[in-house]
Amino acid sequence: MTDSEALSWRSIADLIGEHPAAPVALVGAPLNERSLTPGRCDLGPRAFRAVLPRFSIYDVETGADLDCAVHDAGDLALKALSPAEAFEPIRHAVAAQADRSLTIIVGGNNAITRPGLHGLGLERAGLLTLDAHFDLRDTDQGLTNGNPVQALLDDGLDGVRVSQLGLAPFANTRRAHEKAMAAGITVRTARDCRTQGLSALVAQELERLSALVDVIYVDVDIDVIDRSHWPASPGARPGGLPAQDVFDATRLIGAHPKVRAVDLTEYDPSLDVGDLGSLTAGRWFCELLAGFQARG
Repeated sequence: MTDSEALSWRSIADLIGEHPAAPVALVGAPLNERSLTPGRCDLGPRAFRAVLPRFSIYDVETGADLDCAVHDAGDLALKALSPAEAFEPIRHAVAAQADRSLTIIVGGNNAITRPGLHGLGLERAGLLTLDAHFDLRDTDQGLTNGNPVQALLDDGLDGVRVSQLGLAPFANTRRAHEKAMAAGITVRTARDCRTQGLSALVAQELERLSALVDVIYVDVDIDVIDRSHWPASPGARPGGLPAQDVFDATRLIGAHPKVRAVDLTEYDPSLDVGDLGSLTAGRWFCELLAGFQARG
């Protein structure tokens, strides 16, 4: 039986390859330098790809198969590059996929978000972040994974075109919060997301941003997930968001027609426990593709 499933199945990994006409692209951005907490986020793209064969293309909850081809644009050569030095390679890699409907960038630390958004065009894009942190640290000491949003504001991104969801208590400063409010950024805390529903807030903010911009860039700093569900980020804290809530919100994000790029940042495989991190990252990718496939 040539189609036997006795020893294998068709997996999400089978959707990824050299597909020049695919509507979705995958870019690895293993940036690690100038992480405020030392780690190995540079290992993220490789570990992410390695886990994908463990995921079937079939969603038992919807009865649907995923069949969307994903063009693998490979991993960028970012070893030992600072965020400033990595800016142009990442920006160019995202811009090179402009003809596709969705580009997925797997990091790497959160410093990839600034060049990723520039790849869509700063003047036409909005930013939605799912993140425990504001990422509004000062830039006077250079670029780090703690200041991509501040750097984008410095570049000229209007704070009204930024929505930040999932901000954690005792993981930010008063100064950062005041900066966000003064800039006009929409701020929703982790408690807001739990009480009002993360998916409801994501839908609300996607609608708000859609009225202001041509395209939306989404940064999923995966440390927004509760540390008991997600140990594989140095910044993940107890009291974060449930993994299932993030999966559900990710499917909504993938389905939105103005979302043109989504990144996954702060995945550090060196902190993984029992494959929990890699399997969570893989499931996140499945949900993003499921949402995308639902686009009309």
